[in-house]
Amino acid sequence: MWKELSSAFEKYPARLSVAVKMIELGLRVGDDGKIYCGDLKINDASLAKVAEVDRRAIKSTIKSILKDEKLSNIFKNIIPAGTLLKNIAQNIGLGVLEIEVNHKNYGILTEVSKLIYSKKINIRQAYANDTHMNENPVLTIITESPIPGELLKEFLKIEGVTRVSIY
Repeated sequence: MWKELSSAFEKYPARLSVAVKMIELGLRVGDDGKIYCGDLKINDASLAKVAEVDRRAIKSTIKSILKDEKLSNIFKNIIPAGTLLKNIAQNIGLGVLEIEVNHKNYGILTEVSKLIYSKKINIRQAYANDTHMNENPVLTIITESPIPGELLKEFLKIEGVTRVSIY
C-alpha cells in the first residue's frame, strides 16, 4: 500500500499528507466523493487543518484517489479501528503496556502475549503503530488488570524491544 501511495503522490506532498492522515485516522472516501469516519461525514476544512494542508488539497487528493483503481479500492474500504482504551485504562481498572520496538520486531506480540499469559492476565486490546508511518513504532496492550512490574525486565529481554512502560 505504501508503494502505491508514494508512487501516486510523489509529486504532490500535500496530497500524500492527506492520504497518510486519512489512513492514520481510519477515514474513507465515499462513493459521493466525501470523506467519512464510519458513517460520520468529515468536513474538508477540519481534515485540512489536522493534515496541515490547504483545503484545496483535500479535494485534489479525493479526485486522485477516485481516478486510481487501486487507491480507490483501498480508501473506499477503510474502517476505523474503534476506541483505544489507553488514555482511560487506569480510570476503569485496566492495565497498559507500551513497548517501543526497533526494526527487528518479528514475533514481539507473540512473546509479549506469552509473558502476560504466564500471569493469567487477559488482553483486552492490542494496537501497534505502522512501521512505515513511525520511526519508533510502539505496541500498546491493554489488559484486564495491571501488569506486575516484575515482568518489566522480561519484556526488555525480547529481541527488538527498545523501551517498555507499564501503567
